[in-house]
Amino acid sequence: MKRPAVRITLIDRLGRCGCHRGHKVGDSYDFDTQRGQLCPMAMHVAFPYVDILRYGGAIPGQPEGTATFCCPDVDTINVFKIEVEK
Repeated sequence: MKRPAVRITLIDRLGRCGCHRGHKVGDSYDFDTQRGQLCPMAMHVAFPYVDILRYGGAIPGQPEGTATFCCPDVDTINVFKIEVEK
C-alpha cells in the first residue's frame, strides 16, 4: 500500500514580525521531500495530523483529508494547512 502524498501550505500569519525561517503566506511544501525546509517546530506540530490523515483518519471539524494548525514562532503565529493529495 502506497502512502498518499501530503502537502503543507502556510495559509496565514498572525503578528507583525515574519517567521524566523522566512516562510511567507502561500509557501507550500511536500511533506516527504521538502519537510527539511520547514522549521522544526512546524514539523513537530504537524506530524500527528499528517500521521492521522495519511492512514485514513479524520480531524473532527475539518474537511476530509485536511487539517489546519498553528505553529507559534517567537513573535508570530504561522497558520498551516495540511492536505492529503489524492
